[in-house]
Amino acid sequence: MKIGIYGGTFDPPHLGHMEAARAAAAVLGLDRVCFVPAFLPPHKVLPDDGVAPGDRLAMAALMADGLCLETGRPDLARADPIELDRGGKSYTVDTLRAFRDRFPEDELWLLMGTDMFLTLQDWREPEAIMSLAGIAAFARSESDAGGMMEIQGRYLGETYGARVAVVQLPRIVELSSTQVRDLLHRDRPAVRSKLWGQVYGYILLHGLYGVEADLKHLPDDDLRCASLSMVKAKRIPHILGCEGEAVRLAKRWGADPELARRAGILHDCTKYLDLEEQLKLCEKYDIVLDSLEKKAVKLLHSKTGAAIARHVFGEPEQVCDAIYWHTTGKADMDLLSKVLYLADYIEPSRADLPGLKELRQLAYQDLDAALLMGCELTIADMEERGMPIHTNTLQARDYLKGRAH
Repeated sequence: MKIGIYGGTFDPPHLGHMEAARAAAAVLGLDRVCFVPAFLPPHKVLPDDGVAPGDRLAMAALMADGLCLETGRPDLARADPIELDRGGKSYTVDTLRAFRDRFPEDELWLLMGTDMFLTLQDWREPEAIMSLAGIAAFARSESDAGGMMEIQGRYLGETYGARVAVVQLPRIVELSSTQVRDLLHRDRPAVRSKLWGQVYGYILLHGLYGVEADLKHLPDDDLRCASLSMVKAKRIPHILGCEGEAVRLAKRWGADPELARRAGILHDCTKYLDLEEQLKLCEKYDIVLDSLEKKAVKLLHSKTGAAIARHVFGEPEQVCDAIYWHTTGKADMDLLSKVLYLADYIEPSRADLPGLKELRQLAYQDLDAALLMGCELTIADMEERGMPIHTNTLQARDYLKGRAH
């Protein structure tokens, strides 16, 4: 296995880091890229407006998750806490030795920018660094790829026996973390385009870098980023698909498309919380559960998601109700709840399960008939898998059957 090790403060990580890692993976044929946030970088002082190590790790993990999604390689990238766990000054040689102990048979590559590459001989134990890993330097222009880069590569090879590769970046993101922190205070819409959306959302949601976003009055773009920061990147196509489908259905059947949009954005925001975390939220927000819900984690995200929509993001009751019922459904749902229930079921990224093509057509022809079909498909699937069916789903089916007759 070929492993790329990409260190930095990542305060915050931005699209420049992401693009460099993507290029290195392609050029070097890497099987994995590890983003390694430094605990205390030896070559510079952490900024006064920086954030806690745990937040830098969380943002690096979101960026890594995004790289996996964008490349279609679910195991390509991850954030590694090795330097944060070790504490003290984060010397690269110590990190590489730890990686070598962890991966004794694998090929390691140390990824770095031009400035770092040109001063590598001045680092602690440079001969050990270059014996432990190949050196991959990012070139931000054609001139970087030649001239001093070539001279330095030849010098490191002759002096230390280094394996050197220059990674020409196909897309240049001229940006530093310092510039990002400055833009967060001056021009948030501009900085949003410089960060992976989940990273930007994490900053908003946690109020990092002195950002004081009013979470209860976020514009759609910011709400989307904040919601997506709470889930795994592989869920993003579904959430965006559900949002778009909810808007289309709302326009078709006369529901408020903007309320449908925000319900779609938030409907799965707590999807990846485990049972203990879900139950804590239920206790916090006084959500009453039945016996099945207390042990079926898949049923809880709609209830806790509705609570987050209400209490954290200040969404109106219509939106919260639609989110609350989007998993089980219920008898006599209001129009927006019907729209979200179906949008969640038929959005474009859903696999073509039996009956789904027909359901997609029916959803734009007869709303209640489509809801009935959706309930029946769900019940049949649960019965086939030997799983308990929630009473609200059964009541929704029976109610819709009664209306059909």
